[in-house]
Amino acid sequence: MYIELTTADKHTLNAYVVGPEDAQHGLVVVQEIFGVNSHMRSVADTFAQHGYRVICPALFDRIERQVELDYEPHDIQRGLALRNQIAVADSLMDLTAAAIALGKPASTGIVGYCWGGTLSWLAATHSHQFSAASCWYGGSIAKSKDETPHIPVQMHFGLHDKSIPVTDIDAIRHAQPQVAIYTYDADHGFGCEQRASYQPKATEQALQRTLEFFQTTLN
Repeated sequence: MYIELTTADKHTLNAYVVGPEDAQHGLVVVQEIFGVNSHMRSVADTFAQHGYRVICPALFDRIERQVELDYEPHDIQRGLALRNQIAVADSLMDLTAAAIALGKPASTGIVGYCWGGTLSWLAATHSHQFSAASCWYGGSIAKSKDETPHIPVQMHFGLHDKSIPVTDIDAIRHAQPQVAIYTYDADHGFGCEQRASYQPKATEQALQRTLEFFQTTLN
C-alpha cells in the first residue's frame, strides 16, 4: 500500500509500505533513478518476506509525482534529469521522514540501489535515524568517500561497472577500511531483474550478505 509522508520542511511525498506491522525491525529501501517502479516494489516485497516492515519513499515527488520509469536510454536520461534537480539535503529529509514513519521497530536499516546506494551511504554519515546501511552500486560514493559513517556499512559493486571504475572501489576501500566492500563479476544494476545487466548469482549473493548484515547489526 501507499502512504503519504510529511518531511521536516513540510514537503509531502508518497511511500510504498509493505511487511508486518509488528515487525521487530524496519527497513527503508531507496530507489534508483527510475522512481518507485515495479522493480523497487519487488525489492521491498522481498525484504518484507524476510520479516521486515519496509518503506520505499518516492524521492522524485520533490519534482514530479508518480514517476515510474523503465530502463531504456530515454528513461535513463529522464531519471538523471530529475535526480539532478533534487538537493541531497532534501533527499535525506525524505529518508528521515520514512524512517520516522516506521515508528515501532526497535531499529531501522537502510538499503539503496544506484542513486539510492549513494544516498544510503550519505544517510550513514549524516542521519541519526538508522542503525545500519547496505549500499548497492552507489555511483557517487567515491566523491564522499572521506566522510565518517556512524553506523555499520557494507557496499556491493560490480567489477564490470563502467560508471564505477575499480579505481573508485579501491579508493573507497582505502578511505573506509572498516566498511565491508564486496565485488561481483557483474555490471551496474546487476540486482535488477528488468535490466540487461541482471546477474542472478551476484544478486542472490549480495542479497544474502545484506540480510545477514542486517540480522547482526539491527538490534
